[in-house]
Amino acid sequence: MSPEEIAQFLRRNPGFFEQHPQLLETILVPHPHGGRAIPLTERQIVSLREKARQLEGKLSQLLRFGEDNDAIGEKVHRLSLALLGARDAAAAQNALHFHLREDFAVPHVLLRMWTEQSDPALRDQAANMGAPACGPAAGNPFLPLFGEAREHVRSIAIVPLGQTRNIGVLALGSEDPQRFYAEMGTLFLRRIGELAAGALAART
Repeated sequence: MSPEEIAQFLRRNPGFFEQHPQLLETILVPHPHGGRAIPLTERQIVSLREKARQLEGKLSQLLRFGEDNDAIGEKVHRLSLALLGARDAAAAQNALHFHLREDFAVPHVLLRMWTEQSDPALRDQAANMGAPACGPAAGNPFLPLFGEAREHVRSIAIVPLGQTRNIGVLALGSEDPQRFYAEMGTLFLRRIGELAAGALAART
């Protein structure tokens, strides 16, 4: 019989080992980590332990993600309180810069509100984004907005301000190439953009 035929036989006869329990102890299979051969029952136990460790690892990862999200949520909350308490647009901009640098550790923060002199190509691109965009700084059309600091920026996040009417962009730059990457989640960036747009629109 071929290995495939044996596998099919065992699948069609799930009670086979109940009828022949002695085989579980006499059939030897390779240990998954090399070395000696072990009984089929021991191999199953090893497999279950491996699966348990994998599940524990995934659970720990989920818990870490949850803790990270809680911490980010708290930072966004502090930022929202600061924006609500801002007396004018200048104070709102200062609060935005301060919290993004201090709480979120973003070294390069640039807020650009559109004026009649703004580059129409950038304005159109920001208006058509619909959501924050992250990725490498090289080749990003918004990179020149950072001025001389652009030489140090390796990754970038562009957050459009305003959903129905785009009033500007919030550009975040990092010297870490992996800080802002294309596949990262942008939920909190979107929330920050909404808070900033609301605070600035109400004070200009």
